[in-house]
Amino acid sequence: MNHLAVGQEARASRTFTADDVAAYRVLSGDVGLGFGTTDSSATVPGPLLSGMFSDLLGTQLPGPGTNWLKQSLRFPAVAKVDEVVTAVVQITRLRPEKALVNLRTTCVTLAGTVVCEGEALVLVKDLTAS
Repeated sequence: MNHLAVGQEARASRTFTADDVAAYRVLSGDVGLGFGTTDSSATVPGPLLSGMFSDLLGTQLPGPGTNWLKQSLRFPAVAKVDEVVTAVVQITRLRPEKALVNLRTTCVTLAGTVVCEGEALVLVKDLTAS
């Protein structure tokens, strides 16, 4: 945990396509209208956005060996298909005695619209040395 600090962050951007959304819907069995909109073909489902957090937590910050314990999410706006979305995870609290890290999680569009936000709690006692 010595390489971790409050305020440290990682980010990644992605553009979800209609094919990505269609593949998600097949895999998940989601054939409904989607997540808060009546035009599901034009929006990115929330679980695809939160998957960006999973990627960042496990590959960048804290990194390989991170165990994702808890996540809270809010979706104040929708992300549209073919729109660039940037996910950011930022450390807000370190609890070295318990090997726990709290992080703020946010997805934002290029226009600055927050499409997903929340908090994550991860266990970092099994981090792979980098």
